[in-house]
Amino acid sequence: MENLLHARDKVGVQDFVLLEDFTNEAAFINNLKKRFQENLIYTYIGPVIISVNPYRDLNLYNSDVIDQYKNVNFYELPPHIFAIGDNAFRFMREECKDQCILISGESGSGKTEASKKLLQYLAATSHHAPSVENVKDKLLLSNPILEAFGNAKTNKNDNSSRFGKYMDVEFDYLGTPLGGHILNYLLEKSRVVHQNHGERNFHIFYQLLAGADNETLEALDLRRDPSAYFYLSQGSCSKLRSIDDADQFSVVEKAMNVTDFTEDEQEAVFAIVASVLHLGNVGFVEEDGQAVVVHDKPIHSISKLLGCSAIDLMNALINKTIEANQELMCSPLNRDQAIYARDALAKALYERLFTWLVGKLNASLQSRAKKRKTLMGLLDIYGFEIFQRNSFEQFCINYCNEKLQQLFIELTLKSEQEEYQKEGIEWVPVKYFNNKIICDLVEERHKGIIAILDEECLRPGGATDSTFLCKLENVVGKHPHFLSHSTASSKLRKTIERNEFRLVHYAGDVTYSVEGFLDKNNDLLYRDLKKAMMESKNWIVQNAFTSEELYDKKRPITAATQFKTSLSALMSILMSKEPWYIRCIKPNDNKWPGVFDETIVAHQVKYLGLMENLRVRRAGFAYRKKYEDFLKRYKCLCPATWPSYDGSAKDGVLLLIQHLEYKAEEYAIGKSKIFIRFPKTLFETEDEFQRYKHVLATIIQAKFRAYIQRRKYLSMQKSVNLISRYWRGHLARELLERRRWAVMVIRKFIKGFMLRNEPENEINAFFLLNVKAEFLKRLSRRLPTNLLDKHWPPAPTSCKETSSYLKQLHKTWLMRKYIKNLSPDRKFQLDQKVLAEQLFKGKKNSYIQSVPKPFVASRLALDFEGRILTVLENNMQSVKEKIVYMLQVTKYDRHGYRARPRILVITKDSLFLLDSKSLKIKQQTGLLNIKGILVSSFSDGIVVLQMPCTNNKEKGDLILDCQQYLVEFIVKVVMACKNKNLLTVIDTGCISHEMIGGKKGTVNFLTGSENLISKGKDGTLKVVSTAS
Repeated sequence: MENLLHARDKVGVQDFVLLEDFTNEAAFINNLKKRFQENLIYTYIGPVIISVNPYRDLNLYNSDVIDQYKNVNFYELPPHIFAIGDNAFRFMREECKDQCILISGESGSGKTEASKKLLQYLAATSHHAPSVENVKDKLLLSNPILEAFGNAKTNKNDNSSRFGKYMDVEFDYLGTPLGGHILNYLLEKSRVVHQNHGERNFHIFYQLLAGADNETLEALDLRRDPSAYFYLSQGSCSKLRSIDDADQFSVVEKAMNVTDFTEDEQEAVFAIVASVLHLGNVGFVEEDGQAVVVHDKPIHSISKLLGCSAIDLMNALINKTIEANQELMCSPLNRDQAIYARDALAKALYERLFTWLVGKLNASLQSRAKKRKTLMGLLDIYGFEIFQRNSFEQFCINYCNEKLQQLFIELTLKSEQEEYQKEGIEWVPVKYFNNKIICDLVEERHKGIIAILDEECLRPGGATDSTFLCKLENVVGKHPHFLSHSTASSKLRKTIERNEFRLVHYAGDVTYSVEGFLDKNNDLLYRDLKKAMMESKNWIVQNAFTSEELYDKKRPITAATQFKTSLSALMSILMSKEPWYIRCIKPNDNKWPGVFDETIVAHQVKYLGLMENLRVRRAGFAYRKKYEDFLKRYKCLCPATWPSYDGSAKDGVLLLIQHLEYKAEEYAIGKSKIFIRFPKTLFETEDEFQRYKHVLATIIQAKFRAYIQRRKYLSMQKSVNLISRYWRGHLARELLERRRWAVMVIRKFIKGFMLRNEPENEINAFFLLNVKAEFLKRLSRRLPTNLLDKHWPPAPTSCKETSSYLKQLHKTWLMRKYIKNLSPDRKFQLDQKVLAEQLFKGKKNSYIQSVPKPFVASRLALDFEGRILTVLENNMQSVKEKIVYMLQVTKYDRHGYRARPRILVITKDSLFLLDSKSLKIKQQTGLLNIKGILVSSFSDGIVVLQMPCTNNKEKGDLILDCQQYLVEFIVKVVMACKNKNLLTVIDTGCISHEMIGGKKGTVNFLTGSENLISKGKDGTLKVVSTAS
C-alpha cells in the first residue's frame, strides 16, 4: 500500500492499519502525538478517521484543499476530513444509497467544527447553479443560528453544543443539494437559569446585547451590560477571547435573512430572548409565607414585549391554580416556589423558541423537488461529559453517548465479526467491551434507571430525589456498573455523597447528584403561567402555548422518556444508512494549542474502542459486497459477464475477479458476499470501472440519441400523418368548391354561348367577356413579328371591329419599329427599292428578279475600281465629284450598232464611259443633259438615254446594255438626276432613237428562247429576251 505515503505527510503513519506494533496502545498514542506536533491532526483507521482538536486555526480548509480532495480515492492523499466527506458523497451518488457521518467524542474534542467543515465541503463540491447556491447558503447559514441559540461556553469548550443535532442533506441523482432537515435533541434548557462558575448562558443573549443597535436595545428595554441580568451573571464570565459576540450577531442576522426569516419573525424572536433576560431579573421576597414581587419593572417589560397582561403574569408567578374534582383552587407560592415557577417559565419559553427556530429552518430548507432523493446525514451531538457536579442533563448526554458507542460496536466490531462467521470466512476473534450492559441498565423496561425515575415521578405522595435514589439502590444496586454511597465498598464510599450515585460508563466513571432529577424529568410548568402565555400577542409564543395543552387531562410524557424515544428513532435512522465515522479527541483539558496530554488521550482511545477497531481492521477486510451488487457494478469490466450473465451471481463474480487477475491474498469468497482485503485492490477496480464508464457512456449516449431521434421521428411521422389528413381534407374541400364554381361558370358559359350573337346583355355578357379575353390572349401569342408576315388570327364576331383596329395599330407599330431600327445604309437601300417599285413594278418584266438583290455602288472588282479612280482623278483635277455608281456595260453605236465594252461611271453630276481595256474616257455627259430614259417592258437589259442634238457635235441618243443591272442603273441615274419622270417604259416592242444629223434609229424587242442582241437585216437593232 505504498500509495498511502505522501510527500507532505511523512510523520508517523497515516493509517493505523500500517502501524507495525498495532496491538501496543503506547505505540498508537505515540503515533497520534508525533502527527499532532506537526499539525497533522487527522489519521485513519481504515475508513474511520481520528481527529485531534488543535485548538487553533490551521490552513487546512481553503478552496485549494477542497479542490485537491475532490473526486480522489480515499487513500491517495493524506488523511483529511474532506476525504471522508468526498468518499461518502461519491458512494451516495454512485450507489444511490443513503449515507451518514457520525461524529463522536468528548465535549471540546471538535465535533461541531468537524460537522461545519463537512457541510462546507459538501456545499463546495456539489453542482453549482443560482437555485442550488441558495440551498447551499441556507444549509451553511443554518449553523450560525443553531450555534447562537444552542451553544454555550463550558469549562471544557468555548463553543460547546448544548443540544444534539442530526441534519439530513437531500441530494438528487447528480449530487445536487435540494434541501435538508434538522432534528434536535435535549436542549440543555437548565443553562438558561443557571450556569456553573466560568461558564456562560447560550451565546445569543450576549450577542444580542453586544451586537444589536441602540434603537433595538431601547425597544427591548435592554442594556449592553450582561452583568445587569441575573441569568447572565452567575458564571462570572460574560466575555470570551475566542468569540466576538458583536460580529457573531451580525452573522446571525445575515443568516436569518438568508433562511427566510421575515423582519416580524426576527423581532418576535428577539422579543422572547429579551423577555427571558427580564424574567431572570424578577425578584421575590416572602411576606407571611407568600412570595411578593420586589420590582414590577421587569414584569412590565415582559408584558410589553410579549403582549400579555402584566397583572396576569405577576399573579401567575406568585400563585398556582390546582384543579381538583373539577374545581379550580388558587394557592399562593412561597419565595422558593415562585423562583422555581419563574425559572420554569424562562426554560419553557427558551426551549419552545428553540423548537420553533428548528421548525422554521426546516421549512426554509424543505425541498420542493418531486424527484428521487438520497440523503447525507450529519450527526453532531454532545460528547461524553464528566463535570465536578453532574446532574440530570449529564445523565441524558452520557446515555446518548452510550447508545452511539453501542451503534459503533454493532456496526464495526460485533456485526463485522458475526458477518465473517456467517459467511464462513476464516477469522481470529477480537475481544472488545460491549456496552450493551450499560445501555440496558439505563433504558431497560421496568428495571432501568429511566423506568424507575418515571415511576417515582408518577407515584403519588411524597416522592423526592432521595426516594428515587433509594429505589435505585433496591432495584439496580447489585448491578456491576452501578454504585451509590450505601452499595459501595468502604474505600469508594468516601468518594460518593449520600445524594449521589455512580455509573461505570464505557468512557469512565461518572458520579451523578440526584438533586433535581424528579423536577427536571417532570418538566412541569404551572397552569397559570401557561394561561398567561396563551394570551400573548407574540405569535411565536401563541403557537408554542396552545389551549390543548392547558386542558389536556393526560400526564405529559417525562423528559427522560421523550429523550429515550428520540434516541431510539435516531438509532433507527442511523441503522438505515451507510455509516462513516469521525472519532474526535481532545489533546488536553485546558484548551491549550500544541499541548498533548498522553493520559487524557489514552483514556479517550480506550473508551472510544479505537484499539479494538484497529485490531478488527487489521484482521478483516476493507470491503465486502453481495455477489449480485458487485457483479451489477463491475460486470462491464469482463467480456464474459457483459452485458448480462446467465449463470449465478457468485459464478459471475469468480469470472470477473479471474479476468481482473486478483491475487489469492487480496480477496475471500463468502457464502453470499465477496470480501476484498486491501483498499488498493478495490480502488484499482473502481478506477478501471470509472475509465470504462466513458465507453459505456458513449454507448448509452448513442442509444439515447437513437431513442430521442426515434421519438422525434415518430412524433414527426404522427404530425405528418395528421397534417396529411387535414391537408387531404382541405384539398378535397377546395376541389369541391372548384367543381361547384366550375359548374356555375360552365352553366353561365353555355347560356352565353347560346345567345352569343345577340346584343350584349346580362346572360351573354360573361360569355362575351371570356370570348374577348380569350381572343386577346390568343392574339397576344400569335401577333405577326414583322411586316412581311401577313398572318392575323381570325376574330369572333364580337371582336371583328376591334381586330381590324388592332391589326392596323400593330402594323403601324411594326413599321415604326422597323423604321426606327433601320441603319442609314439600310434606309438608303430601301429608298432605292421603293423608287425601283415606283418606276418598274408592273411595267418591266425583269423587275421581279431585281427585288431581292441589294443595290450597290459598284459592280466592279476592287482592284479594277482602284484603277478607274486613279484615271478619273488624273483627268478631273479641277472637279471634285463623288462617284455614285460604277458598272461594266456594252455600248452600241448609233450607226451600225457595233457593240463596244465600256465602263460606266456615274458621279454626282456626270456620266462617264471609259474604255474597258485602256480605261480611257470615251464619253462624258452631264446628268442634267439627259432628256429621258427609254426601256422596253421585256426582260432585256437595253436602255436608251435620250441626249440633246442641237448641234453637229452631239452624236445622238446613248444605247447601253446593262444586262441584269438595268433596274439598278436606272434607279441610280434617276436618284442622281432627282427626276422620276425621265423614265419611259415602252410596251410596243419598238424604241426609236435619234442619231447625228437628226436621223432616226430603231430598236426592236422580241421574245425568244435565249437572250440575243444583233443588227437586223433592215438596219435596226434587234433585241431578243426570254419571257421571264
